[in-house]
Amino acid sequence: MIEYENLRLVNKPYERKFEEALQGFMDKGWYILGEQVLSFEEEFAAYCGSKYCVGLASGLDALFLSLIALDLPKGSEILVPSNTYIATITSIVNAGLKPVLVEPSIETYNIDPTLIESKINNKTKAIMVVHLYGRPCEMDKIMEIAQKYQLPVIEDCAQAHGASFKNIKVGSSGLFGAFSFYPTKNLGALGDAGAITTDDAEMATKLRALRNYGSHQKYYNEYIGINSRLDELQATFLRIKLKDLDKFNSHKNTLASIYLSEIKNNLITLPVEQSTLENAYHIFNIRCENRDSLKEYLYKHEIKTEIHYPLPPHHQKAYADLFSDGVFPISELIHNTTLSLPISIATTEREVRSICSIINEFR
Repeated sequence: MIEYENLRLVNKPYERKFEEALQGFMDKGWYILGEQVLSFEEEFAAYCGSKYCVGLASGLDALFLSLIALDLPKGSEILVPSNTYIATITSIVNAGLKPVLVEPSIETYNIDPTLIESKINNKTKAIMVVHLYGRPCEMDKIMEIAQKYQLPVIEDCAQAHGASFKNIKVGSSGLFGAFSFYPTKNLGALGDAGAITTDDAEMATKLRALRNYGSHQKYYNEYIGINSRLDELQATFLRIKLKDLDKFNSHKNTLASIYLSEIKNNLITLPVEQSTLENAYHIFNIRCENRDSLKEYLYKHEIKTEIHYPLPPHHQKAYADLFSDGVFPISELIHNTTLSLPISIATTEREVRSICSIINEFR
């Protein structure tokens, strides 16, 4: 069986380093917001080309606290792609704000810059873009619009660690870059973890308080914050793996190039390549009108796949009242036809070539 993801194999090369790190962690006896967190924040900020990084407990918290730090009026509208994982929407709603959905481009699956301005009004207070599947958005066009209307931009980089658009890494164009280090990410922890990158010193200071009950000084609370602190152990693991992030992304790009060159089936729509960007390929998605049949066919040939995602945000029961009058045909088309093929750090070139051959026989 070709697994879609096998975290045991992904992390196996690091077992000895992890064990040594765990022993050092136990010997030191400092578990929260210590030297390891500080070092990871400095190293990850430098990697992303940002001045500051604030370590958090999850990617959702990174999105949520980015919005809270802006201190927007309740009910303010945040533009967000209609084709995204639900965490993007959840962060906006939990912050007491209103998500306004913007359709994606069918070629990139990311927010369509040509549709953004039509959604802007006097209630619009920010733009939240998502670098979906690891493919960077067209940040030059988006930032031009944001600057025209003086709107802060939050980049959801949960799937795009190390990706870049016109040689600028994701997370360093907008006011904030929100990252998840969920175990399956290209840079994955051994549990939940997240971070925000920014060039704004004042915002970085505020975020450090917001993640710690709104406190700069113990027992003195300047803001209404939450408990969302990256712990020392996860920071230690992430520092070990950060050194190899470019290697992980290179491997995934090699696998993607095989898929792109060797899948020869008119029933399959492949991702569109673009010379101005470097894709992190957290997910390699194809589209097929008979997606469910293809998924079953591949499973019968011992290939596991995933669907990212089977139901668009505007059809989720929890958010039915928010989007009851919305029509988003491009998002629905993507959600109804998308299928994610194995492209793990642990996936081999031989496995990918085998998958291509089997897909080419699908009718």
